[in-house]
Amino acid sequence: MQVNRSEKETRRMSGSGPSGRQRGFSLNIGTIIFGILFIYIVVTVILYMTATHVRSYQVTSGPLAKNQNYTGIAVYTEKIVTADAPGYVNYYARDISRIRKGGVVYGISPETVRTASAAPDEETMKKIKSEMEEFSLGFDAGDFHDVYSLKYLVEGDILNSTIASSGNIFYGSLTIGNETVNTAYTDGIVCYESDGYENFDVKNVSSETFNEKSYRMVSLKTGERVAAGDPVYRMIESEDWSLIIPLTARQIVRLSDTSRIRVKFLKDGITQSAAFTILTSADGSYYGKLDFNSGLIRYLDNRFIDIELVTNTEVGLKIPVSSIVTKKFFTVPDEFAVTSEDGSEVGFLMLRADSQGKTSTVFVATTLYEHRDARYYIDSSTLHEGDIIVKEGSITDRYIIRDTADLEGVYSMNKGYAVFRKVSILDKNENYCIVEKGTPYGIAQFDNIVENASSVRESQITAQS
Repeated sequence: MQVNRSEKETRRMSGSGPSGRQRGFSLNIGTIIFGILFIYIVVTVILYMTATHVRSYQVTSGPLAKNQNYTGIAVYTEKIVTADAPGYVNYYARDISRIRKGGVVYGISPETVRTASAAPDEETMKKIKSEMEEFSLGFDAGDFHDVYSLKYLVEGDILNSTIASSGNIFYGSLTIGNETVNTAYTDGIVCYESDGYENFDVKNVSSETFNEKSYRMVSLKTGERVAAGDPVYRMIESEDWSLIIPLTARQIVRLSDTSRIRVKFLKDGITQSAAFTILTSADGSYYGKLDFNSGLIRYLDNRFIDIELVTNTEVGLKIPVSSIVTKKFFTVPDEFAVTSEDGSEVGFLMLRADSQGKTSTVFVATTLYEHRDARYYIDSSTLHEGDIIVKEGSITDRYIIRDTADLEGVYSMNKGYAVFRKVSILDKNENYCIVEKGTPYGIAQFDNIVENASSVRESQITAQS
């Protein structure tokens, strides 16, 4: 009995049945799935390792190159006006504001206390109210000094009202109470700051001219008693003005044929057109002179102005020059093009002959890549050299496919293989070019294209790297 038990245990452990035969290997669904995945991974790795790895470039949108920034020095017709008598100055015109000839700018009184002017009339009060409402809407507590500008403006309105009510029309000075009132000698812009550049001549421009570390803007509104001949305000006599900018040798070459140029002011983003000339200084340095006839009042708070010369005006899709490739296309007179019966496709009627010599036509749909000079550009994948096409309704009016022309394009990698896409170049430099957006059968922003077109051939499977 003991021996029999041992034989059964031995058979059970060895996997043998009573007959002594071995059980067959059994498969389950998990083993099958694992095997399929393993084979897929192996094949994928082999394909990746054996595929040609091509550097890709993602298409971006923008100008060919960044426009260059400059810091220019402003030059305009200006004059420092001095006090004609000693005393305390009271200002009546807003700082950096336009004023007409004969408009009240300031007054001088022997004492700090002035004799009061007559009460303003109703029209002047309406004007003052409107100015105060406009000021309150745009007031910023961080620019509290603007309150003083409002003060000068209101006092000037009242004083002008007083002068008008007296029936006096004058240029120069007029005594009202204990104050001598002075008016503008010309139309212009009033400014209450001076920086020493009032008599600057562009002929004397040099590198030291652009030394901002030594630049100082001084306020003429000191509140102290002035002597006769002391500066009181600055008058800008015209809105014709210029900006002088330093130029490098490379910039001179680039701008040598430029007579007008777009200028973007970085302070406020406003763009203006300027006449452009190149100056040569006494020391042999070169400078650009930008002439404007408006906009000066916006930038009178500083002599040095940061600008951007808008020289790169072409904007489109930016791609490397190395991505450009040329491809030959058949050119076919556009009069042979026809549409399919359902109107969904465009193509040509190709002439065919059977074994018995009987001719017939068959519609062949094709992609029309370009229409230029009354001819369509078609790919060679649908029609081939020597094929004969006919006009619709006239089997005798024929054209043999043979003429070719080149189109520029790139290889798109979006589908995993190289596909030709047409481009239209707007501008280019040594490394990059700008191509037109929205070109039929072209590219779009964020497309992946072959960076070096010479490294692949059309329809080649590509692996990005």
